[in-house]
Amino acid sequence: MGEIARYLNQLIVGNVFDSPEVLETYSTDRSVLKIKPRAVAFPESTDDICRLMRFCYQLAAKDIKIPVTAYGSGLDEMGADLSRGLVISTEKLNKLLEADRRERLVRVQAGITLKELNTALSMNGLTVPISGHDFETIGGLISNCPADDSAGKYGGIMNYVERIEIVLPNGECLQTDRFNARWIKRKTSEKTLEGDIYRKIKKVLEANETLLNEIKKTPRSLSGYSNVIYIKRRNTMDLMPLVFGAEGTLGIISEVILRAIPIKKPASRVVASFDSFKAASKFLDFASKLNPREINLYDANIIKTAEETGKKFNAITKKLEDGYVVTAKFDKRNCAKKILNLKKMLPRNTQIIVDDTNSKISFEELENALTSYLYCPKNGERVPLLTDFYVPKENLAGLAEDLEILREKLGLDLALYGSYTSANYNLRPIFDPTEEDFNKKAMAFLRAGAYIIKRQGGSLAGGSPEGRVKALVTNSEMPAGRKDFYLEIKAIFDRYDIVNPDAKLGADSRYTLNHFRTTGSPKIMI
Repeated sequence: MGEIARYLNQLIVGNVFDSPEVLETYSTDRSVLKIKPRAVAFPESTDDICRLMRFCYQLAAKDIKIPVTAYGSGLDEMGADLSRGLVISTEKLNKLLEADRRERLVRVQAGITLKELNTALSMNGLTVPISGHDFETIGGLISNCPADDSAGKYGGIMNYVERIEIVLPNGECLQTDRFNARWIKRKTSEKTLEGDIYRKIKKVLEANETLLNEIKKTPRSLSGYSNVIYIKRRNTMDLMPLVFGAEGTLGIISEVILRAIPIKKPASRVVASFDSFKAASKFLDFASKLNPREINLYDANIIKTAEETGKKFNAITKKLEDGYVVTAKFDKRNCAKKILNLKKMLPRNTQIIVDDTNSKISFEELENALTSYLYCPKNGERVPLLTDFYVPKENLAGLAEDLEILREKLGLDLALYGSYTSANYNLRPIFDPTEEDFNKKAMAFLRAGAYIIKRQGGSLAGGSPEGRVKALVTNSEMPAGRKDFYLEIKAIFDRYDIVNPDAKLGADSRYTLNHFRTTGSPKIMI
């Protein structure tokens, strides 16, 4: 064991490892990158995190920098979980600490997973209505702030977080809340990093009002620290919005207070198939007016590819050579009947199936079709490069047309899928990371895709932050003044640039491209 790991083990209750097996495990997430850390820490409390951060901060003050990155479940698709320095795993920080049934509030550690949280809440008839991956941690959801499938109706994770405790780069703890001017004045007089942050953030917001108004008018994006526009409200300030989508570049999330809601009744499900986007658009427009829980759009080739794994979707794809499949969920049962009435206005070959006792199994199989498509490819893997991007609903038809052109130009299977309600979409063509020119092909696809997304009024980082991978495009496209503004915010929190410095605005093209994986898929969680 190296000197750093040995010393850190004396500082914390948890463990620090630097054995090859552990480093290999934490050198990949779900992205195309592989970056091996120097050590991996498993803290068991907020105090442990504080000690780890204080150690790295003190070294940085002596010009010895050890980058620090938080690692939840390793599900990040843009490489933000990885570090060449110290990885802090939140695996053991998975406890539900307090629950207030009357106020429907719950305090949890950042490493608790969405499934663990909602299982515990369900005993009291409550839930946090986020449709993310079961094993995604609450800290990870906040750091990535994804536009999940249910965000169109219930709002994303940002709508259910009341407060966040974040460990700052120097080891101090900052607890967010919406504070009035009197409290802020008192806090800014303190000689602490927290006081310094409030003082400098207040000053930088006042000096950049014009720029803040420009950010408000741009297409939805989590690139940089765009949620800065939500900090000030009248005479109050709350730093919590900055943490959403920050990908751990401002500090390490340790605890969270969330607001739950009563569990909803099982949704009424509908699936419809169309031979073209034009045919599907009428259905999408009508269904979206019925206040759906979610509407998801799939290129029919995704369903057909899933059939190659043994799944059967004949009732849905019958006579469908090409086109789109739409699935919708509604809280009101009568919505399904309204959808069936719409069938009379659609082309004859339109297939619409409503969830009932006879079709229940078919619906459950259909919900697993995307998993079959993503993780059973032939001759390569469907690496996440162009995922979670935003395109306005009114421009989706234009995107479909542009994809046809791009498909022919690049020779890739560009099957579009995503959430119509949150306007958040994905493309996952097959690449072979073992090929010598994989990173060149991947970059060509990423840049071409980003171009047509922008052309259609969308945003590459509209559904999730840029991490290290999307940053290859977003950093070069960001206006200089805005980038400088975001870098100033980063410096206010992280003076020595030690917290996930290679992600977001700090991502370096040469470094990132040199760390593209040359092996197959890392370990995945279905």
